[in-house]
Amino acid sequence: MQETLFSAQIKRPLADRLRPQTLKEVVGQEHIVGENAPLGRMIKVGKISSFILWGPPGCGKTTIARLIAENTNLYFEQISAVFSGVADLKRVFQYAEERRANQGKGTLLFVDEIHRFNKSQQDGFLPYVENGTIILVGATTENPSFELNAALLSRCQVFVLNRLSADDFEELLVRAEKEVGKKLPIDVEAREFMKSVADGDGRYLLNLAESVWNYVQTGEIFDKENIVKIIRSRAPVYDKGRDGHYNLISAVHKSLRGSDVDAALYWVARMLESGEDPKYILRRLTRFAVEDVSLADPQAVVQAIACWDTYDRLGSPEADLAIMQLTAYLATAPKSVGVYKAMYAARDLARKTGSLMPPKNILNAPTKLMKQLGYNEGYEYDPDCEDGFSGANYFPEGMKRVKLYHPVDRGFEREIKKRVEYFDKLRIEKQAKKAKNE
Repeated sequence: MQETLFSAQIKRPLADRLRPQTLKEVVGQEHIVGENAPLGRMIKVGKISSFILWGPPGCGKTTIARLIAENTNLYFEQISAVFSGVADLKRVFQYAEERRANQGKGTLLFVDEIHRFNKSQQDGFLPYVENGTIILVGATTENPSFELNAALLSRCQVFVLNRLSADDFEELLVRAEKEVGKKLPIDVEAREFMKSVADGDGRYLLNLAESVWNYVQTGEIFDKENIVKIIRSRAPVYDKGRDGHYNLISAVHKSLRGSDVDAALYWVARMLESGEDPKYILRRLTRFAVEDVSLADPQAVVQAIACWDTYDRLGSPEADLAIMQLTAYLATAPKSVGVYKAMYAARDLARKTGSLMPPKNILNAPTKLMKQLGYNEGYEYDPDCEDGFSGANYFPEGMKRVKLYHPVDRGFEREIKKRVEYFDKLRIEKQAKKAKNE
């Protein structure tokens, strides 16, 4: 029977109908919710501690919090930092205390957009987290290091959620097609374009797919241009807390990575004209300086901090020029993610070998016992060695050397690459010479 217009209008949005019902259905976050991942283990042993979910919009923060609550015997309370104030927090804490005293039942408090609470409001959580009255689960799109109190952070684990990938998006579209009962009427190029424009946001992708089904005529197949028209027709007024905010900062990042100085200046100008907090832009540009430019131009981060300092001294509108100066500098700087990749490789290696001790000869020996155990024995002070380099091994004993940093042949990192290759060669020569003497 054909649906009436009224029943179609009141149907729940597609993104809501497709919300995962189990943690196994959560897409793209296996490293967090998998059976042997941190949250998976918490649920398995039945011991939930306070934590923060940090990730971009549409990656599943709220869904994960809801599913965790359903898998515990804790009372689930949800508030949004956007709509809640001190009175709301006092009410939640009071009820949580009464529930604990009268029923012996704890409370899992989910706080959406927790970064929107000011510092004093965040401090209000501390005694209730410490005494176990509440298990705090916060969701944020902003870097917790900048937006949350250090005291609160020290009491919570931080789990970083991934932006959804093209494969994740394909899985969502397949689920959507199964839910709707028909294929999405778009060609291959349009399908890939939808994934790229969603920029890691699963909710945005599903909303866009729903718009396609609503707009398409019977027998019609949409191409990329049709998708662009839908996006333009449904584009909201820029909102610093929602899609417009993330779409524009994404455009800034992509333009900088593509060394398109004019486009980067345009998108930054759009954000400033829309009332974006200049310090947010400066923070993102500083991150770009260390992530995407890095040692290809070590002056990039110096410029970033200098422009940030200039803004703190001058304020808007005078210091808006400093933001534009930094934008132009970063766009035209050589790019390298050598250190970025090395960081993740090093952390992955550290997780796998975290119990290995450093070589005894490079450890200080402030006590007699440590000297007897061989600490600091045979240590070579590199500046006193020939070539200012001993060639000693600084990895754990018994562990093979691992190449983590691969500098690129661009910008200043070209010189760093020469240094790395020089020391690698010299290390081999020194170790061969020592082996021969022994």
